[in-house]
Amino acid sequence: MYEGVVQDLIDELGRLPGVGPRGAQRIAFHLLSTDPDDVVRLAEALQQIKDKVRFCVTCGNVAEAEQCRICLDPRRDPALICVVEQSQDVQAIERTREFRGRYHVLGGSINPIGGVGPEDLRVKELMSRLADGAVTEVIIATDPDLEGEATATYLTRLLRSMQVPISRLASGLPVGGDLEYADEVTLGRAFEGRRLIEA
Repeated sequence: MYEGVVQDLIDELGRLPGVGPRGAQRIAFHLLSTDPDDVVRLAEALQQIKDKVRFCVTCGNVAEAEQCRICLDPRRDPALICVVEQSQDVQAIERTREFRGRYHVLGGSINPIGGVGPEDLRVKELMSRLADGAVTEVIIATDPDLEGEATATYLTRLLRSMQVPISRLASGLPVGGDLEYADEVTLGRAFEGRRLIEA
């Protein structure tokens, strides 16, 4: 334990996701030895993110205006909606440059043990977006873990009444992976998602 503000900083840094006590201590001492101008820039960036960044009223993605840049882009297809758990997932999909539709960020996934149910996610907002019948496909792109699968199953059951085609991202073996190290679920998904090779 350190004294006063040093320990306060370590405690606050330790509350960040993925930062344990030792990592928090390393960051705190790095900040102590860093040029004061760098620390001021970091503090200003933290303040600006709280002052300027909000969530898009349409899709729930991070934005600096009422709507995010993707929802404002007229080149994006509003008839395709890709449902993701978090804003970070939007960026991952955007890096592929394969999807030209729009997104819907749920703000998490169903996790009964963690106390997160469907009512804690942006499900009602998704249903509102589908109400006018203009959407021709909903792509569910939740994580391939227990919570993501539960969320995908819940959404699939809920959306069937909307008469809109629903698809799920394929999952399976990563490029460069070895079969012998793949778990049973991943390997099973790879078999389910197999496709014919055109001659």
